Amino acid sequence: MIELYPLKFKTIFKDKIWGGDKIKTILQKDYSPLKNCGETWEISGIKDNVSVVAEGPLAGRALTDLIKEYKSRLVGEKVYERSGEEFPLLVKFIDATEDLSIQVHPNDALAQERHQSLGKTEVWYILQADKGAKLISGFNREINQDIYLKHLNDNALGQILNQEEVSADDVFFIPAGRVHTIGKGLLLAEIQQSSDITYRIYDFDRTDDTGKKRELHTEQALDAIDYKHYNSYKTAYEPKKNEAVRLVENPYFTTNVLHLDLPLARNYKELNSFVILVCLKGQATLKYGTGEMPLKAGDSVLVPAVLKEITLVPDGDFKVLECFV
Repeated sequence: MIELYPLKFKTIFKDKIWGGDKIKTILQKDYSPLKNCGETWEISGIKDNVSVVAEGPLAGRALTDLIKEYKSRLVGEKVYERSGEEFPLLVKFIDATEDLSIQVHPNDALAQERHQSLGKTEVWYILQADKGAKLISGFNREINQDIYLKHLNDNALGQILNQEEVSADDVFFIPAGRVHTIGKGLLLAEIQQSSDITYRIYDFDRTDDTGKKRELHTEQALDAIDYKHYNSYKTAYEPKKNEAVRLVENPYFTTNVLHLDLPLARNYKELNSFVILVCLKGQATLKYGTGEMPLKAGDSVLVPAVLKEITLVPDGDFKVLECFV
């Protein structure tokens, strides 16, 4: 059995009606074959979109096959007991040159009942924002289903949605049930449950190349939506250098941000989980055991659970998300 090491995967590119060119120009994934690349899937266990190892002795192996072979050595005992051979997270970069559809994702119970799937809770880290770029997260007042439907049917949904102007390094936690959309001019990293279920509420009457509108899921969304109003939708955190800063912690994943200009050792002995590193800015070297790996913005790396200690050595200013279950 080949000894496990930090794994990079081949990028899966997704053509989207609202996609742009920042995947190429900012993240330097200039080998994208798509003109309108709206998403890249960096680490995925979703059927028909399973990530394949890009380099090293395990190059060409599918993530799902590796879980079957290495089990808890790859994902951790706690994760393997809960998720078995299903990888529990999906990592993406998203580039919106136009507003995405207004949408909502079901929770675990509803997703299991309807789709035999996990629900979809996610977190967004804003990498770059054009001037005046905005997003939608939740409602701007207390409403109920009747008020929601009236505004939807009157084409006045925008009156009750919470719109936020966005800057680089902003973080938004989007639990299942929260109505949301990513606005035009935003490039972000997304970490989410391993699910591709989206209920599209409104799509700005857009049509594809054939003049056809995308499907809406009005009825399915009604039972999925959290109609509550919350005082704040943006995740508050205090940026610090050369230490892990907690962004979100929930039953599905915990995510930290590390902003480094000095080497930082990370000890994962107590986690009992794999760790995902999503590189946001700059370059660094990942040192593990007797090996090392270069990192740069746009890279995502799966650190197997069997590797309990790593060191990140930045080359100048380096920023990375650290995520585990």
